[in-house]
Amino acid sequence: MAAYVQQNSQRRMVVLAVIVAFHVLLMYGLVTGLARKVVEVVAAPLVTDLIEEMEQEDKPPPPPPPQLERPPVQVPPPEVSIDIPMDSSNTTAISDVTDRPAPPAAPPAPPAPPAVVRVAPKLDVRRSPPTDDFYPPSARRAEIEGVSTVRACVGPDGRTSGEPTVTKTSGNTSLDEAAAKWAKRARWTAGTEDGKAVEMCSQFNVRFKLTD
Repeated sequence: MAAYVQQNSQRRMVVLAVIVAFHVLLMYGLVTGLARKVVEVVAAPLVTDLIEEMEQEDKPPPPPPPQLERPPVQVPPPEVSIDIPMDSSNTTAISDVTDRPAPPAAPPAPPAPPAVVRVAPKLDVRRSPPTDDFYPPSARRAEIEGVSTVRACVGPDGRTSGEPTVTKTSGNTSLDEAAAKWAKRARWTAGTEDGKAVEMCSQFNVRFKLTD
């Protein structure tokens, strides 16, 4: 145990001696300028370059923009209207003075008569014969079809008055004649004027078409 304590004491003395020696060397270096040499070795030399300053030339300012001459503005003179009062006492105009009474106002126009409501006659299908009964046999055999426009007048009794006429042909004479014959035998609902049955003429189409 005494030997171990003695070894530790020796080590401490050696460490203390080294520390003291380091401080002595450091003080010596500071005194002799050794630290300055160390700083010069570590720090890199600074290199400075002189840059010549360029002299800037003073350029003359740009010329001012040309001034455009503005045409003079012509202001039209104001229109002045002077109303000169006229003295009626000095006028030489002759005024027409009369004691005649004013003419009476014209009487109002009579009201327009009411419009007449007309209803054209209509075909009574139930009492009229079919067009197939009047189809010409020759046209049926030739398979000719067509539409004829017929004009007929219908009396108050719903029967055709006078002879119907073809106003537009179907292109076949036999079909046109058959259409006029059918219109003569047809029955109608009479046309009316203001609800009263009257004789009235109208146009209608008669079509012949094969159904077989």
